[in-house]
Amino acid sequence: MSNNPMKYTRVIFLLCAGTVWLQVAFAQSPMSPDTIKPPGFSVERIVQLRHDMDGIFDDPNFASAEWGVVVQSLETGEYIYRKNENKLFLPASNLKLITAAAALYYLGPNFHYATSLMTNGNIRDGVLNGDIIIRGAGDPSFAKSFMSDPAAVFERWADTLEMRGVKKITGNIIGDDSYFDSQPYAPGWEIDDVPYYYSAQISGLSFNMNCIDVAIQPGVNLGDKALIEIYPNTTYVTIVNEAVTTRNDSIFAIDVRRDAGTNVIHIVGNIPLNYSAYTLSASIDNPCLFTATIFRETLAKHGIDVEGAVINASELKEKISYPLLKSLDIFFSPPLSEIIIQMNKNSLNFCAEQILKTIAKERTGSGSFAKGVEIVKKFLSEIGIPPEHLSIVDGSGLSRLDMISTQEMATLLRYMHRSDNWKFFYESLPVAGMNGTLASRLKATKAEGNVHAKTGYLNFVRSLSGYVNSADGEPLVFSMFVNNYTVPTSLADNVEDLALMYLANFHGK
Repeated sequence: MSNNPMKYTRVIFLLCAGTVWLQVAFAQSPMSPDTIKPPGFSVERIVQLRHDMDGIFDDPNFASAEWGVVVQSLETGEYIYRKNENKLFLPASNLKLITAAAALYYLGPNFHYATSLMTNGNIRDGVLNGDIIIRGAGDPSFAKSFMSDPAAVFERWADTLEMRGVKKITGNIIGDDSYFDSQPYAPGWEIDDVPYYYSAQISGLSFNMNCIDVAIQPGVNLGDKALIEIYPNTTYVTIVNEAVTTRNDSIFAIDVRRDAGTNVIHIVGNIPLNYSAYTLSASIDNPCLFTATIFRETLAKHGIDVEGAVINASELKEKISYPLLKSLDIFFSPPLSEIIIQMNKNSLNFCAEQILKTIAKERTGSGSFAKGVEIVKKFLSEIGIPPEHLSIVDGSGLSRLDMISTQEMATLLRYMHRSDNWKFFYESLPVAGMNGTLASRLKATKAEGNVHAKTGYLNFVRSLSGYVNSADGEPLVFSMFVNNYTVPTSLADNVEDLALMYLANFHGK
């Protein structure tokens, strides 16, 4: 049969003004050695699928780029489609799939972070004679993704002290972030990203994902400075407002800058007079002191005076002897299963890096990027992915040093499908047309509500990996990476979406 061309129907997808058009054409093509029929599939339909998928991924807009693709049956393990499946690509945030899987494997879905409020002093006549210590444990959940007001934890602690009659603290507010090492950034993170929320510092003690949220509105008149409010409202940062109100027909262009090694944050750019409120987040420097400062300011609002300073435990001459301290309260995070839902659906780099270092700390006693990567690679080796075939240096995929193939990503996804943690992993993925980073994609198609997948994005990098059911109900795993494109990312999204629409409508039996 390989010597005789066979006729097949090819579906050509054309993009015109944002609309998908379908054109049916007929062509002749021989069956290649790769067209061996997977069990249960029609030979003709598999041949057609492979040629049509080639047509999608050979989009001329990506002639100078490269796609890596794997589509595989979860029932039989047979490959439906492959393209450059063994080549290494930057995965961007698809790397969070590996971090989530390793965390569920090593920590378990019911793992909770525990942040302790402690003292080395005694309370007498309304005075706490001693220090207050906040002992961090890497918890990423002191953030709006997990609670409406993250400062509610500090309010609770202030109430705890009030109930004990405390009106004054003679010592210091000490933040202890030693649960992790002192490296705030992973290798390969770009210095230009430092001011932005997605590149926030990683720390054993953190608050609000180590960012300041800045709400911006236009001023009353043309030329006025923009109106700015920050959360948390703290003296820890200095906001320099350089944003100007401009004409209604002007372009909205607001950005953030932070002076290196400081907490001086510049808000720059233009906001049109008729523009609605806009919120951005800027990273801060030294998360441990940031957290301790917010707590001290919360105590002040409760009328509790602190005579001492805000200090990082690393500045103390002697290490804190925790067995000698008194516990005032312990805050427990949501379970890990809920944390990875926020991490994957909203692609939170901060959560991924905190989790990576937590895996390292809990497994080796050293909360570092390097140890985290070492443990993750051990996990990958155990599930059949040779660690020497890839490069991983962080947990989020923000680094330009991360590299993995779609073949290896598909192997991970297949493993998770049959693992004891499948339910938690699957529930963490964005759902096409419904939630997370896929909420606006694939609406009103058979892929809506069907595709569960993780997105990824860096400059010149787009990725999407997850699960989809064919029109026959066949569960498929897929991974699609594209690197080095120069066209708008929306065109890469279109290619991915067309492929998924095809798979969701595919009758292979």
